[in-house]
Order: sequence, then C-alpha cells, then structure tokens
Amino acid sequence: LRNEPMPAAKSRAAIAELADEQAALRRVATLVAQDVAPAEIFAAVSAEVDRVFGLDPATFDVAVVGRFEPGPELEIVGISKSVDVGPLGSRWPPDDLFAPTHVLRTGRSARIRADDVVSAGGEVAELLQHSGYLSQVASPIVVDGRLWGAMLVTTRSDLPPDTEERLERFTELVATALANAESRAALSQLADEQAALRRVATMVARAPASEQLFSDIAREVASVLDVPGVIVTRYEADGTAVTFGEAFGPDLGGAERFLGVGTSMPPDPGSLAAQVLDTQGPARVDDFSTLPGTVGELARAARLGSGCAGPIVVNGTLWGKMCVFSRAGTVLPGGTEDRLHDFIELVATAIANYEARADRAASEARAGELADEQAALRRVATLVAEGAAPTEVFDAVIAEVGQLLGAAQVGLARYENEHEISVLAIRGQSPEVLRAGVRLPLDGDSVNARILRTGRSARLNFAEDGNGSIAEVLRRDNVNATVGAPIVVDGAVWGMVGASWRGHDQPPADAEERLAQFAELLDTAIANADSRDQLMTSRARVIAAADESRRRIERDLHDGAQQRLITLTAALRRADAKLPPGADELRADLTRVAEGLTTAVDELRELSRGIHPSILTEGGLSPALKALGRRSPVRVKLDMGFEQRLPDHVEAAAYYTVSEALTNASKHANATRVWVSLRVDHEMLRLSIRDDGVGGADSNQGSGLTGLKDRIEA
Repeated sequence: LRNEPMPAAKSRAAIAELADEQAALRRVATLVAQDVAPAEIFAAVSAEVDRVFGLDPATFDVAVVGRFEPGPELEIVGISKSVDVGPLGSRWPPDDLFAPTHVLRTGRSARIRADDVVSAGGEVAELLQHSGYLSQVASPIVVDGRLWGAMLVTTRSDLPPDTEERLERFTELVATALANAESRAALSQLADEQAALRRVATMVARAPASEQLFSDIAREVASVLDVPGVIVTRYEADGTAVTFGEAFGPDLGGAERFLGVGTSMPPDPGSLAAQVLDTQGPARVDDFSTLPGTVGELARAARLGSGCAGPIVVNGTLWGKMCVFSRAGTVLPGGTEDRLHDFIELVATAIANYEARADRAASEARAGELADEQAALRRVATLVAEGAAPTEVFDAVIAEVGQLLGAAQVGLARYENEHEISVLAIRGQSPEVLRAGVRLPLDGDSVNARILRTGRSARLNFAEDGNGSIAEVLRRDNVNATVGAPIVVDGAVWGMVGASWRGHDQPPADAEERLAQFAELLDTAIANADSRDQLMTSRARVIAAADESRRRIERDLHDGAQQRLITLTAALRRADAKLPPGADELRADLTRVAEGLTTAVDELRELSRGIHPSILTEGGLSPALKALGRRSPVRVKLDMGFEQRLPDHVEAAAYYTVSEALTNASKHANATRVWVSLRVDHEMLRLSIRDDGVGGADSNQGSGLTGLKDRIEA
C-alpha cells in the first residue's frame, strides 16, 4: 500500500476537532474534580457532547444521559436541549429500536442505523422517524463494576464510525462523578449510623431494659435506615412474638394499632417470626400482600410493603428479634438486614445488663433473706440454750416463722394419738375460730394428718384438696394454703409446726425446708430442755447449716453472676477492638461501660467475701485471717503457731470469731492495734485476741460478746 499524506486542510480540521474534544473533556473533568452534584454533571456532559459532535440545534439531534436503575427502563437524567419527545425525567421502554436497550443487554456500546429505523415497522419506528431519532449510538456508564446507565447521541443521519470510542471517553467521566457522589453518600450514611449507634450505646448504659428504651432504639433505627416502621419483639415459650418497643412514621400512621407494644404475633409459616425462630438468623419478606395467616392480615392492615428482621440473642439464647418495614408498594433495599446487626447487638447488651442486674439483686435479696433467717434461728436457738420453758420457745418459733415467711397464720400442735391433735400455740387466728388448748380430730385430709401418716413435711391447697374438721376450720378463716413440718422427738413424730396463707397469697417454694429448720430446734427443746449435750448438737447443726448456706451462696455468686459480668466485660473489650479508626467517642463509651462492669465485679466479689470467704474454703485459716487483717481498719498482728488444716467447723468458728472481734474493736473499742494468736495444743485450738482499746465490754449490754460465746460453744 502506498502511504499518501493527508491533505493539509483535512489534517488541520482533525487536529481542531481533537483539541475541541480534549477541551470539552477537561471542562467536564474539572467539574468532576470539584465534586459538583451529579445532576449538574449530567447537564454539562450532554451539552459538551452536543457541541463536540456538532449536533444541529435546529433539529431533534440530542445528547442524553440515562439511568437504568432500577431498570429495565431508561430514565432521562441529563439532556442537551429541551425536546417534546423524551424530555428530562421521562422513561424509555426497553425496545430493540433503542440503542440503550442493547447496552442494557450486553454491557457494551451499541448503534442503531437510520436505515434500520426507516425499514422497521410499528409504533416505535414511526415515533422515531417523526422525532428524527434515526441514527443512535449509546455507550455504557459503569459505576463500581455495575451497569448504571448509558449515554446516547441521536441524529437524523448516520453518526461517524468513531462515535462509540469518543462517547466512551465522556461516559468514563460520568462514571467517576457518580462513584465520587456515591462514596460521599456512603460516608455520610456511615457517619449518621455511627452517631446513632453512639446515642443508642449511651442509652443502653444509662437506662434499664424497658418499653421506653426499646422504642427509643427503634426510632434511631428508623431514622438511620430511613424506614417508616421498626419494632422490637420478644419470643414467648410457644414461639409467639410480642412487641416490646416500636417506632412508626407518618407513612404508616395508625400501624401501632396493629403492631404496637403488647401485640402478639404467632409464628405463621413464612412470617419473619417463624423464619428467625427456625434459623436464628436474618429473615426477609418482600411482599406482605401475599403472606397468609394472622401476621399477613396484621401487616396488610398496617399498610406494610416488605420487611426484614435480625435475631436478638442474649447469652447464647434467642430472646427476640428486631424488624424493619417499608410502606405498601415498596421493597426494602438489599443488605438492610446487615445494617441492623450493630443495633441488635446493643439491644442484646441492654437485655443482658438488665438480667445481670436482676440476678445480682436476687442474689443480694436471697443473701439478706438468709441473714434474717439465720438471725431468727439464732434467737430461737439462744432461748433453747438458755433453758427457756417450752411454751416460751413455742411462742418465739411461731412469731419468727410468721415474720420470715409472710404467713397470715402460724401454729404449733402436738399429736395426742393417731386420731387427735392439740393446739399448743397459734398466731394470726381469730380466737373465736381456733385458740391454744383446743383439740381437733384428725379426720379427713389435712396437712396435720399427712405429716402424722408420712413423717414428712406436707403442703395442701384448700382450693383443690382438703376435707374434714381441720380443713373446715381453716376454710372458715379464708385460708387457701398450708405448709407444715414434723417435730420429731426420739425418732417419733411428736407434733408439727405449720404456716397458712389467706386469699390469693401463696407460700414460698422453699417453705417446707425453712419450716423444718425451726422444727429441728423444737425437736431438741422438747426432747430434753435441760440436756446441754443435745442442745449443743442442735446449735452446731444450725451453725453448720448457716456456714454451708454461706458457702453455697458464695459459690453461686462466684460461678453465676460474677462470671456473667466478666464475660460481658470481655465481650465489650472485643467490641472495642473491632471499632474502626475514628470512632473515639463510641470507644470511650464502651470503655466506660466495661469499667462499670469491672467495678460491679469487684463489688460482687466484696459481697461474696462478706457472705463466706472462698479463701477460707480453699486455703484454710492462715490465709483467711491474713486477708481479714489486711482489710481491717485497725492494725492487726497475726501470730500463727501452726500451718496444718483444721476441721471445717473449727476453722469456720475461729474465722468468724476473729472477724467479729476485729469489727467490735474497730467500732466500739477505739483500738489502734489488735494481736491475734493461734496455737494447737493436744487436739485443742487455742485462740487469743487482744486489743489496746478502752475495754469495758459487757455481755449484758450488747450482742457482741454473746455472739462470740455462742459461736465458740456451738
């Protein structure tokens, strides 16, 4: 082939055309670099393409920027000039005579020639011929790997062969502008989401788990995700989901009537409740209009379009779910379930915190209850030890039992024979109905008859069981339930102590066990009120039971609530480590929560140490007394003359004696030093406690020395 030079005029025209195109590209690139709004970019690109390609301003020749999302129609978002056919904002259907349709199918540039339109028949061909949209070239606009839209140039005559290549240079700039805009939007969305998460974390740290807290969190989620409805529900034992918190915007006005707080929704097949319950994972319903069952009816009544949900898992157990909804006729964007995750984690934290606080309160309440019970037992034991008359012991027992168990009526009775029982002491009963000294027959079914027959504690609900003379007497006084424990003397059932409740009140679950402890004291008092040996045995049992209960509660606190708090603290530390850079405020909030949990663990340890020191069980008397000395406000010098372990009850007696003595010296003696000395001498522990205080302690003036004496004697 012969290489012929291009005519000078034609060469100059080509250079000018290239320069003009490069200048247009630079102007568009400048707008993109300045982060101009996409709509302004679309208009500028359309105008520049119109000018660069020399489109006739007197005809329908136009340059268009179109968007496929959500597709498949092409929405006109930028156009080089105003036209009647296909103006800005209009949509073009996917027809084979439209070049953008081929772009949508192939993802590549496409061309429609004028002859193709002229030779084609049909309504679309006539429209294109009438409007002058005969020759078309369209190039794809690809943003982050996905087909976003197309740029189109259309004229009456066929466009030059290099039109696709030239047009693609402009679409690359449009794609860059869109990617920048989406990146800015994503950053703004992330910032809003993180701010909402910080607010929710603050709420969780400060407020208890309640309807108000869950509704506040729902409002934050609705705002961040831009959805009209959010609910937080809890699963009941039968799988029913009950709404605990809700937030509905004006688009779903009145929806709270159908899905508001307190609403119960069954796990209908296909519903969000059923999906989450079955999989314990995210769930989605894209169209509530076809969902069957009660949930579908509620959703349609509330004008919901679609919904998705995420599971709320607390301490490894499915607690409930968080659901978000769109209005009727719309579908939630993909990935909405993932954006729920962090909010759901905070809801789970709020619930776990609440349950931990409740467990701790229950443990503290039980510890206080146990202390009251042990004090009552100790008062009765003191009466028995002092050789008080049996009648005085009986009155003390029924008074203590009534106060501890919250019973309306407490009585103590003796079996005269297998057919009759005598009332020895009674409290809370009307004398006209029943009083001490009365004998009652053991006919029919009653707690008294059951105890005599079995020798074991018994419980009876008069609304369901019970008949005979005793049952009739109790019903006349509106008694609905009775619990009794046997008093056993010399191996035989001697009598019983019982407590009754009126109306709708019910006895505690452990009432039999607690009554039995008082019955044991009565056993000893009745068997031999003057026998010191038997008295000491009874008191030793009470002290041992108290010490064992202390150990059990200490173990429960250590292995239960304390471990859960430690686990939560570790979870918060892991969450802190996962935070992205820049989340300083949230990290600070998480740190404060973790520190609060650490403080709670320390307080719990201090509480458990006060109930029963684990160091005494694990290490023995020496380390336990050293720990006491370190905590004492008065300086303590400890002199341990041995290192071996002693029997458990001896170590417990010595430990609590030293503990009480240090407390007395600190509170009452104005002491500055205490000397504690221990020696083992021929199977005897010798314990000496001295202080440099004011002295003058009198066992008749207080319980301090009496308590020490009772503990050591037992």
